[in-house]
Amino acid sequence: MRAEIQNFVTQIEKSLELLAQRMDKETAAHRLEEFDARVEDPNLWDDPEAAQKLMRERQMLVDAMDSYNGIKQDMADNIELIEMGEMEEDDEVISEAEEGLQALAAKAAKKELEALLDGEADSNDTFLEINSGAGGTESCDWASMLARMYVRWAEKKGYKVELQSESAGEEAGIKSAAYKITGHNAYGWLKSESGVHRLVRISPFDSAAKRHTSFTSVKVYPVVDDNIEIEVNPADIRIDTYRSSGAGGQHVNTTDSAVRITHHPTGIVVTSSEKSQHQNRDIAMKALKSRLYQIELDKRSALVNEAHENAGDAGWGNQIRSYVLQPYQMVKDLRTSHETSDTKGVLDGDLDGFMAATLAMDVSGKSRAEAQG
Repeated sequence: MRAEIQNFVTQIEKSLELLAQRMDKETAAHRLEEFDARVEDPNLWDDPEAAQKLMRERQMLVDAMDSYNGIKQDMADNIELIEMGEMEEDDEVISEAEEGLQALAAKAAKKELEALLDGEADSNDTFLEINSGAGGTESCDWASMLARMYVRWAEKKGYKVELQSESAGEEAGIKSAAYKITGHNAYGWLKSESGVHRLVRISPFDSAAKRHTSFTSVKVYPVVDDNIEIEVNPADIRIDTYRSSGAGGQHVNTTDSAVRITHHPTGIVVTSSEKSQHQNRDIAMKALKSRLYQIELDKRSALVNEAHENAGDAGWGNQIRSYVLQPYQMVKDLRTSHETSDTKGVLDGDLDGFMAATLAMDVSGKSRAEAQG
């Protein structure tokens, strides 16, 4: 078997190994039998919410088993065709089977990434907040570049992007922006982007053409859906209305309808500046609940959630990724060491490689912790 063909087979086998791990293949058939038995219980729908959860869990397991078995069978079929082609010296059959393995490797890799998104809120929509940090005008410009990057990424995924609020920089760019991104697994993908992003470049605002370093923080929270209950004590919040100060154009809002909610126990502040004050209250309250839910997720994962206490200072020592445009071209994630020289592609929204590397790191970290436990 040629080296290129063997490479595709190795890629597929690696993906199959992760898929088997994520669905706990050894117990999958037994768990499906248990699900089927519970589905046949005539009293199941006495509790519709519990029934719907059960049906979702069952379907997820069925989909995982079907994906694994389908990929494994397709791989075996193509390998068999290649072996037959080699025996009969039929290059056309070998070439078709090789193309089949190449396509299958891409499909398996996609399923592998989807399998990493199995957290409690991974399938939810998400809120994305961007705040400029150390660096003044440079940082505000960098914040607008990051906003564009994430909007481009979301559009490529086919997600819906809604601007919730925006504060313009004094000279250029934005001081902050908040988006709601709607689509399957939006939070699961974007959760790895929370942290400080560092830019190194020749400043377009410096007449001396010196290199500048800028920092901007990104925070990601899952949109809390109807299946997640988060109670907010009215005594714990303050609601203020104010005049929006958008960047202009379609985001201009000259009425005093923008809403700011402050949660006193945590210090969390959320805003929304749509046209309707009633709509803004609803959006801001959902954003607050999402922030509070994120804190609960972090606690359950035994993570130290310092972001809501110290605002995650956007400066040295807190960055998760560096974007270097001068003197060389490189984007490098400091958690996974994943890097690329295609800085233009990244800033145009090609982020899946970085997200996948972080997700895979989380899985291997959990696996090690489980093994040690």
